[in-house]
Amino acid sequence: MKATGIVRKIDQLGRIVLPIELRRTLDISENDSLEIYVEDDSIILRKYQPACIFCDNARNVVVYKGKNVCKDCIKALEEI
Repeated sequence: MKATGIVRKIDQLGRIVLPIELRRTLDISENDSLEIYVEDDSIILRKYQPACIFCDNARNVVVYKGKNVCKDCIKALEEI
């Protein structure tokens, strides 16, 4: 993990503000979704990118019956 030296307080509603420098560096825009992970005593935020349920690929993903499936896996399934 890389330290940034940035400290933020949590407001009364439990919110924090991510500094613009971090958002630009990590390509996080307004209304983007973030995944929240907990590891030991750390909270990890990661930009949410839906991935294929079969191969974990995040490119060319479509939603089929509520599940994320990439086009490569769709092709492979069609060949079965």
